[in-house]
Amino acid sequence: MFIEKFKVESPNVRYAEDEIEAVYHYETTELVHESRDGAYHWIVKPKTVRYNFKTDTRVPKLGVMLVGWGGNNGSTLTAGVIANREGISWATKDKVQQANYFGSLTQASTIRVGSFNGEEIYAPFKSLLPMVNPDDIVFGGWDISNMNLADAMARAMVLDIDLQKQLRPYMESMVPLPGIFDPDFVAANQSGRANSVIKGTKTEQVQQIIKDIREFKEKTKTDKVVVLWTANTERYSDVIVGLNDTMENLMASLEKNEAEISIYWIDISIYIVWDSLCAGECPFYQWEPSKHLCAGYGLIEMAIQRNTLIGGDDFKSGQTKMKSVLVDFLVGAGIKPTSIVSYNHLGNNDGMNLSAPQTFRSKEISKSNVVDDMVSSNGILYETGEHPDHVIVIKYVPYVGDSKRAMDEYTSEIFMGGKSTIVLHNTCEDSLLAAPIILDLVLLAELSSRIQLKSDGEVPPGTPVVNALSKQRAMLENVLRACIGLAPENNMNLEYKTEAASKTEVPPGTPVVNALSKQRAMLENVLRACIGLAPENNMNLEYK
Repeated sequence: MFIEKFKVESPNVRYAEDEIEAVYHYETTELVHESRDGAYHWIVKPKTVRYNFKTDTRVPKLGVMLVGWGGNNGSTLTAGVIANREGISWATKDKVQQANYFGSLTQASTIRVGSFNGEEIYAPFKSLLPMVNPDDIVFGGWDISNMNLADAMARAMVLDIDLQKQLRPYMESMVPLPGIFDPDFVAANQSGRANSVIKGTKTEQVQQIIKDIREFKEKTKTDKVVVLWTANTERYSDVIVGLNDTMENLMASLEKNEAEISIYWIDISIYIVWDSLCAGECPFYQWEPSKHLCAGYGLIEMAIQRNTLIGGDDFKSGQTKMKSVLVDFLVGAGIKPTSIVSYNHLGNNDGMNLSAPQTFRSKEISKSNVVDDMVSSNGILYETGEHPDHVIVIKYVPYVGDSKRAMDEYTSEIFMGGKSTIVLHNTCEDSLLAAPIILDLVLLAELSSRIQLKSDGEVPPGTPVVNALSKQRAMLENVLRACIGLAPENNMNLEYKTEAASKTEVPPGTPVVNALSKQRAMLENVLRACIGLAPENNMNLEYK
């Protein structure tokens, strides 16, 4: 059964006019390695930590500024939101298509809220907490090309012609602001697009971008602005002592106009400073891999000191998303992937930029690292330091445009020395898969800026990186459930198992669960309950 909305009644939850307060008891474990009876043992101690969540329920008018607004992702996202807002339909060769938000976790997925008369009850993911309606977002941003968004949409060749014709009047007046361009950090083939760039020193460029954000916010009368990088993949820029390893060195390097401070370093530094001035009203997220954020100690230090939300490395929308699902499934099922070979070709501007070795290297590393946490989770299959052979190939084929072709071969060791090979072919429709994920990130970034949490414990160093898609989704859902006082979804269905034990038969209406991730969660969590451990909830609240 599907319900549109619900309200939680609990002594641990208080609904006020402008906020929801929830007391949440986070059940986790503490591990100690201690000597007992002359030998060292690992001891697992269940631990409960009280968290207080406060969520501001006032939904702001949201502005979104995209770095690379005129690219395929930016133009497709903008077009999609306008089409949904205006209720546009258009003719395809198959049918009359209605605008939708398929592919968006927040807009097109559901969460289980319980059962009623033996039937599972589901509600929209977005019903957990008040979120910005994507139809109300105001878009802006920067690009090194001065092409308006209607022409950029046509250049991208992503959307059907009939839809483009209907969208053109809405998008012709949308022109990106000039962007920052440094040819040393992207492929040489990008110079032909760079007809609208900000001149001057890096400090002068910083001042101009801050001015752009301020003027956009004032002109659109938005309450908050989220900035997201969806421009080209840059080459890697290592952390260099004295250059970008601390906040002070990074800012000094900007002042000195150091050549190794890339467009991305400049942009994110701007947003961190601007966000701190705006009291948390300008979160920043990255779309493309450039190593700057994941290795940028100066950037991270600056964000922590200024209490600014930043995040991201390389989003996964097609081939890499499949990898984060399939490898998680294989390793979780006790199957050992030993060789992963991924080939893809695409013909959009992203593919052209990645044809340069220095920018491809950034993408290669981010795609390869996506399986690391899954491999390291299973010391039965993999010895310390062991890793599957993992090869990434990307080729530029102009004819296929945005319809990226991805071919993957997964070879695994199975029972008694056997080998299993899975081969996948995936036509990714790059920007149509990416745009809804960009939308999710924007909406969740804004929502998270309205959530406050306090705990009785301390925040440990070294937040774990989680790439497995099922765990990422579980974390998002369960944290939002905690904000309204609901327990994490544990997939145990104990209410049915308890009744069955007392009546010697399975009660009517027991839900049938075929989803493998839920089956595995049920098995693990029931066995954890047998030794007094809380279900695995993937929340990692201690780090948040």
